[in-house]
Amino acid sequence: MEKNIFYKVDIVCHIQATSPCLHPHHIREALQMITEQGCDYVFSVVRRHQFRWEEVDKKDCKNPTSLNIDVAHRPRRQDWPGELYENGSFYFSTRTALENGLKQLGKIAYYEMLPEYSVDIDVDIDWPVAEQRVLRFGYFGREENAAVRLFLCKVFLISNVNEPLSKGLLEKVAQLTGCGLQFGEQQNGFEMEQLMKEKKLCWDEVAFMGENSEDREILSQVGLNGVPCDSVVADLIAAKYTCQRPAGNGAVREFAEYILMLKKKSLLQVLQEHIDRANF
Repeated sequence: MEKNIFYKVDIVCHIQATSPCLHPHHIREALQMITEQGCDYVFSVVRRHQFRWEEVDKKDCKNPTSLNIDVAHRPRRQDWPGELYENGSFYFSTRTALENGLKQLGKIAYYEMLPEYSVDIDVDIDWPVAEQRVLRFGYFGREENAAVRLFLCKVFLISNVNEPLSKGLLEKVAQLTGCGLQFGEQQNGFEMEQLMKEKKLCWDEVAFMGENSEDREILSQVGLNGVPCDSVVADLIAAKYTCQRPAGNGAVREFAEYILMLKKKSLLQVLQEHIDRANF
C-alpha cells in the first residue's frame, strides 16, 4: 500500500499574473530576504513621484489639503525621493505568518523594483502600455537573446490552375521573396548541416517551423523551434513556441513575427542602462 507523502512548506509566495514584467531575479532576491535576512513577510514596491491631495466633497466648499508636499515649496520631481507604493507583483510570507493570518508578523520588509518592471494590468487601457513594456522589459525565458540568422519552414504553393506550376515561375517567386527553393525535397539533419556549413552558421542560430513527425530531428536541434497549434508534432516535442494559429492559417507569419520581436527586444536591451530612472 502506497504511503501519502506530504512535503513541508516553509515559505509561501503569491505571484500575480497581472504583473508581466516580473523576472526570476526579483523572486530570487526577495526570497533571500526571508531565508538569509530572517524576514517573515516581504512584498514588492515601486517608487513613484506623484503629488497627492486629500479628496473633498465639493458640496462642503472645503479646500483640499496636500498630503505629501509643501505647496509653497513645490520640489522638482528629480529632486524629490518620491514615495513607495505596492506594485502588486508578489507577496512572500513564512508559513507560520500565513497560518496566523498575517496578524503577528515579526520582521517585515519591502523589495523595491525599478519602475520599468512595475507593470500592473488592472483595466483595459493598461493593455497597450503593458504590451510595449513587456516587449522591452519582459522576461521571455532562456531563448530571449537567441540570435536567429536563418529561418526555415516548409511552404506549399497553391494555384488556381490545373496544370503544375513551372519550375521557372517558382524560381521567380523564390527570387522575389528572397527565399531558397527546393522542389518536393524533405530536409533531414545531414542536409541541414550542409546548408549551415555553406552559410557558416551553427544550430543555435537557426529557427525552424515543423508540423510533421519527420520534422522532429531538426526541431530538436535548432536554437529556436516553432509548431502550429494543430500539428502532429506538437504532442511529440516540447516546442519553444507553439503558434496560436493552425497550419495554413497564419502560423508561419505568427512565428516570424515572434522571431522579429525577440530580435527587436535584444536590440533594445542595450538601451536599458541609459534610462533616466529619476524621470521614468
